[in-house]
Amino acid sequence: MDKKAKRVGIMGGTFDPIHLGHLILGETAFEQFDLDKVLFMPSGNPPHKKNRLGRATDEQRVEMVRRAIASNPHFEISLIDMNEEGYSYTYRTLENLNREYLDTEFYFIMGADSLFEFENWKEPQRICDAAIIVVATRNHTNELHLDQTIHELAQKFNADFLKLDSMNIDISSAMLRSWIQNGRTTRYYLTDSVRQYIDEQNIYGGQK
Repeated sequence: MDKKAKRVGIMGGTFDPIHLGHLILGETAFEQFDLDKVLFMPSGNPPHKKNRLGRATDEQRVEMVRRAIASNPHFEISLIDMNEEGYSYTYRTLENLNREYLDTEFYFIMGADSLFEFENWKEPQRICDAAIIVVATRNHTNELHLDQTIHELAQKFNADFLKLDSMNIDISSAMLRSWIQNGRTTRYYLTDSVRQYIDEQNIYGGQK
C-alpha cells in the first residue's frame, strides 16, 4: 500500500446510545495507530438491524454522538452513512471515502463479535481492499480464538487486520437501553451530556 498523507479512524455503529466504551475505543485507536482523527459514523439504516422499534430516532442518535464527542478535538461526526433510502453497507461507505479522500488511509474499527461474523458481511473483500481493519476485544472473547480468526481472515483476504490494545469496558448499547427502561442509573457509562439529552427527550422510557 502506498504511503498516505493522513490516517483516519472510522467508528461506525447505530450508537443507540453512544457510550463510554465507544469513546475509549476511538481514543485508544487514535493513540495506538497515530491517527489524525477518528470519524464517528452513525448508521442510517443498517441491514442487520432492520427492526428498530422502541429505539432513538436518527436525529436523536446523531445529536447524542455530537454531544458525546464535542469536547474531543480529534473526534468528528460523519453523516455519510445516514441514507434516507435503502440499506447502508460498509464497503460502499469505505469506497466512497477512498474516492473522495485520495490522500487518506482509513482504519475501520470493529468489535470482536463483528469480526467473527465478518465473512457474512456484504462484500468482505471490498471492505478489506478499502481499509485496514482494527479489532477491539471484549471480556468474554477468547484471545486465542480471536488471534486465530485475525490470522485466518488476513490470509484469506490478503488484508491488514490489527488488534487494538484497549482497556476493555464490556458494556453494550442494548444493556444500557434496558437499564434506562428499568430505571437503573447509567451514570459513568454515558457522558453527562448524553444522559441529560436522553432525559430531556425521554428516549427509551426515561433516564435516571
